[in-house]
Amino acid sequence: MSEFERELVKSFNIFFNEQGINGIAYRIKQHRFSAQILDVLVDSLDPKYYLGVECKSISTDKGACALYFTQHFSVDKCGVHQIAKIDEFLKKSGRRGYLATELRKGSGRARIAHLIEWNEVMKRYKSNQLGFSVSELNDFTLIRRKDGRYRLDEVFI
Repeated sequence: MSEFERELVKSFNIFFNEQGINGIAYRIKQHRFSAQILDVLVDSLDPKYYLGVECKSISTDKGACALYFTQHFSVDKCGVHQIAKIDEFLKKSGRRGYLATELRKGSGRARIAHLIEWNEVMKRYKSNQLGFSVSELNDFTLIRRKDGRYRLDEVFI
């Protein structure tokens, strides 16, 4: 599990606890030969918090200028793209989907994250766009950091 995924799970669970919301965020244990559909699953009886979140982290200090569908997402041995798999899972499960992107800016510089609704990811993917440039990522919902964690109360309330 990446640090970003771990932080997001922790932030969701703190958010639920602080807000008195019945919900839980978690990761399904990944095994060597089994596929993991999404990075973070969020369960709640409140449909607003019944979510699936795919997490991607890129290092802008090392020259990354975009999040690419070809480079940052996988294709399985049958040729099925990760985005198509995630979309199918979200439709079958009834979860609301998001792509959470973390931009790492190098040692000593603050990381920032953005949340993109899954329908926006699918719109770009189906129209054969390459992905999202860093400047485009900055146009989506910012997940602010405070006290060493992501503040989801500013996003989901």
